[in-house]
Amino acid sequence: MWQGLEPGIYESWQACQAQIKGYPGAKYKAFDSRYEAETAFAGNYTDVITTKKSTSAAPNLEDVIWDSIAVDAACSGNPGVMEYRGVDTRSGAQLFYQKFELGTNNIGEFLALVHALAMFQKTGEATPIYTDSRNAMKWIRDKRCKTTLLRNVRTERLYQVIERAEKWLHVHTFPNKILKWDTERWGEIPADFGRK
Repeated sequence: MWQGLEPGIYESWQACQAQIKGYPGAKYKAFDSRYEAETAFAGNYTDVITTKKSTSAAPNLEDVIWDSIAVDAACSGNPGVMEYRGVDTRSGAQLFYQKFELGTNNIGEFLALVHALAMFQKTGEATPIYTDSRNAMKWIRDKRCKTTLLRNVRTERLYQVIERAEKWLHVHTFPNKILKWDTERWGEIPADFGRK
């Protein structure tokens, strides 16, 4: 965010929104990775918003694999109350949902992916899984949730789930493809909580 209460790079929409809500002339933009955000923030806002123009007003959904599920997370504050879910990409029907007293959006995105992978491992299905989080995809590849969230009484239950997820990744393989949801072309991921 270039112009707002405290300009800088924020890890979640909720954190950014708190800095721009009611701020006249706020200047902000979302990016797929922290590297892209840092590169853009070092430059001029005008250059960033004029480099990418949408080619169509309507989402181009022809490349979506509809026989899949989509996962997403939401956090009220960062850290804050965190929840994640998985939905059927085609119908939007919710397949699973979890909520934690304190967490981060990145942790939620990671746990949602592991939850989906474990669910499909039990049923033997190779269903593709969509996420809009590059961080979560990297953490899955690394088999490690690289969070800096403080471990304490309020986060202990969450940390136990994280440890179980990391252990699951170390002892299981999976045929499911984890795919990046193209928000720019397709709009919000079907599992989005709709709070932006």
